[in-house]
Amino acid sequence: MQSLRTNARTAYDYQAKPLGGGASLRRFTLACVGLLVFCASVTGALQAAVGNQATAAGKTTEAKRQAAIQWLGGQVYGYQRATWRWEQLMGVQKTPTEGRVLAEMSISDVQRAIALWKHRADAARRLAERPPHLTQFLCIHRFEGNWTDSGGPYYGGLQMDLGFQRTYAPLLLRTKGTADHWTPLEQIWVAEKAAKSRGFYPWPNTARSCGLL
Repeated sequence: MQSLRTNARTAYDYQAKPLGGGASLRRFTLACVGLLVFCASVTGALQAAVGNQATAAGKTTEAKRQAAIQWLGGQVYGYQRATWRWEQLMGVQKTPTEGRVLAEMSISDVQRAIALWKHRADAARRLAERPPHLTQFLCIHRFEGNWTDSGGPYYGGLQMDLGFQRTYAPLLLRTKGTADHWTPLEQIWVAEKAAKSRGFYPWPNTARSCGLL
C-alpha cells in the first residue's frame, strides 16, 4: 500500500513539473521571439533594398527620357526656325506653336511634332523658292546689274537704292547691310513687296524691255 502511494506521488510530481522546468520554457519562448524579430528585420531590409533599386531604376529611366526629349526638341526648334525664316522672307504671318511644353510631352508626341514642323518647313521653303513674279524679275535682272553689285547709289541684281531698301526691307538692311549682301531670293522677295503696291514701275526701262509696262 505504501508503495502504491509512493508511485502515485511520483506521477503527480512528474505532471506538475515538466521536464526542464519553467526556466527552460521561458528561454525557448524568448529564442522564438528573437528569431521572429530577426526574420522581420531581414524581410524589412530586403524590401527596402528592392524599393531603393526600383527608385534608382525609375530615376535612370526618367533621366534617359529627358535626354531623349532634349535631343528631339532640338530638331523641333530647328524646323520651327526654318519655317519662320522662310515665312519672314515671304512677308507672311508666322506659324504659331501649339503652346505645349516639350519637357511635359511623351517621346512619341515629340516625334510627331518633328514630323509636323518638318512638313511645315518644307512647304514654306517650296513657296519661298517660287515667288509670284520670279520669271518677270529674272528678266528685269538681266537688264540691271549683278546680284552682288555694290556700286551705289544702286545695289544688287535689281538695282535698289537706299530709300527703296529702307522702305521694303528695313530688317535686311539693318542685319545684313545693303542689297548686294542679300541672296538673290531675298532681293526678289523685297521686289515682290514693292510690286504689290507699285507694280513694275520702280524699274521703268528694264520692265518695259521685258514687256511688263
